[in-house]
Amino acid sequence: MRTYLVTAVAALAAAAVALLLVEVVHRVIRRLGRRSVLMTELTEHSHRSFQVAATVLAVQLAVRFTTLYAVGRPWRQVLLHALVLALIAATAWLVASLLVVAEDTALARFRVDVPNNRHARRVRTQVVLLRRLTIAVIVVLTLGVMLMTFPAVRGIGAGVLTSAGVVGVVAALAAQSLLGNVFAGLQLAFSDAVRLDDVVVVEGEWGRIEELTLSYVVVQIWDDRRLILPTSYFTSTPFQNWTRTEAAVLGTAEFDLDWAIPVQAMREELRRLCEGTELWDGRVCVLQVTDATGGLVKVRALVSAADAGSLWDLRCLVREHLVAWVRDQRPTALPRLRAEVGDTAGPPPWQAVQPRRPVRRLPDTEVPDDARVFGGSDDGEARSEVFVGREEHADARR
Repeated sequence: MRTYLVTAVAALAAAAVALLLVEVVHRVIRRLGRRSVLMTELTEHSHRSFQVAATVLAVQLAVRFTTLYAVGRPWRQVLLHALVLALIAATAWLVASLLVVAEDTALARFRVDVPNNRHARRVRTQVVLLRRLTIAVIVVLTLGVMLMTFPAVRGIGAGVLTSAGVVGVVAALAAQSLLGNVFAGLQLAFSDAVRLDDVVVVEGEWGRIEELTLSYVVVQIWDDRRLILPTSYFTSTPFQNWTRTEAAVLGTAEFDLDWAIPVQAMREELRRLCEGTELWDGRVCVLQVTDATGGLVKVRALVSAADAGSLWDLRCLVREHLVAWVRDQRPTALPRLRAEVGDTAGPPPWQAVQPRRPVRRLPDTEVPDDARVFGGSDDGEARSEVFVGREEHADARR
């Protein structure tokens, strides 16, 4: 009984010393790391796991060296084995927390709350997926090491290894879909096809990549619904990524109007609208007639905004304003179906309607910048070079 009491006291004393040392180290690191992100992350994420690992190690050593009188007895072997299992689990927890600290320190260097955050979102996506993968690997390895401490498991290890090939084939066939999603997640992380916070259009829905895992992707739709898709969807199905290269995007608003529409006056009205709203980023404001069939002309307004949300509001604003402008200022340009009855020798009545204010007439050789998508402005010239090429574009200008 006296020896058991000595073992218990030694274990408690070892645990107390371990906790005291860990607390001293914790306070020193916290004081030294007030200006260091790494030290701050260590004190926040690794303190508890360090406490548990140090305490279990100290108790295990105390029990081992104070129970030498009971070598060979079953209770000592069971107790030491349980402490070894606890030490393996605590060490795995500590390693996982250290990896999380390293990943959070790396993420702290890349801010995603800035306008140009493409590189930061790419790094964040890769780090998040690697974190999930490393934690899964640590858990599997920890369970494997813990099982290998049992003599019975070590005895059947040779038999398991001999049949590993067959088991691997069967497991691969059974988990083909799961493995496909896992590899698709890794491919998405390192191919830069899609990142966290990217604005995408999938399944006819417009939304933002909210969560990206090894098996599924969560898309936050504009109306706060969540669309859950397997990661293999993004490697096998075409989708739109509006922010792959930059957050600024272009959008259109189309109108079916009568042939009597004064295009230049409508173009000037669009320019005044864009210059008077903060939703426009100042890059593109173009109005063009893109089709003229079926008794109507299709007028397209192309505008740009700094991000997808602003572009949506700007497109709605352009539609509302130009619809009201056509209705109030140019009612003769409203869509209509004509039926001419009577003598066709004279001019049609609609030609006699004069606009309420004179429209600025441009010379035949002058084309305004806001009438061209691929040219005129610096942004239009750059867009033309992308789709044509610099040499061909320069030859065309000559």
